[in-house]
Amino acid sequence: MFLREFFNNISLKKKKVLVTFTKVNLPYGWLGNMFSSKIRFEGKIWNTSESLFQALRFENEEIKEIIRNEKSPMGAKMKAKKYKKEMVLEPRSERDVLNMKLVVKLKFDQNPNLKSKLKKMKDNIIIEDIGSRRGEHHLFWGMKKVNGQWIGDNRMGIILMKIRDEYLKEEK
Repeated sequence: MFLREFFNNISLKKKKVLVTFTKVNLPYGWLGNMFSSKIRFEGKIWNTSESLFQALRFENEEIKEIIRNEKSPMGAKMKAKKYKKEMVLEPRSERDVLNMKLVVKLKFDQNPNLKSKLKKMKDNIIIEDIGSRRGEHHLFWGMKKVNGQWIGDNRMGIILMKIRDEYLKEEK
């Protein structure tokens, strides 16, 4: 599936309430990859969706295990940065976005409480608010408010809305 098709399947116009998330200890922080929620993938337990997402950028099993064994999601992210030259997947590529959808879907599929909370957000527009973070990659995954306008691609928010809409469609 091409990214354009994936993101065009979300109609932001029909959504009603804007929900933003930033840090895990703030409201809606459970939506982000840094939120601690164990997931199983290929027979292994991952502490967070962030650690699995970072590991999927590598083929080297030793590096994947180093990332998986990190206790914190930020530690996993920093380990991935340490081995950046070994990455076989370009960050923010089509495959990277599809991997993000995979790990986010696993997170909600395997954590019924989180899945229920996501489904309760029925018509909400979900935005990952990057706040004052700088860099193109932040605007790719999230958005920030500039002069009263939201700017950025919000890929993470769109992935969350797409997964939520899939769950709601399954219930019908």
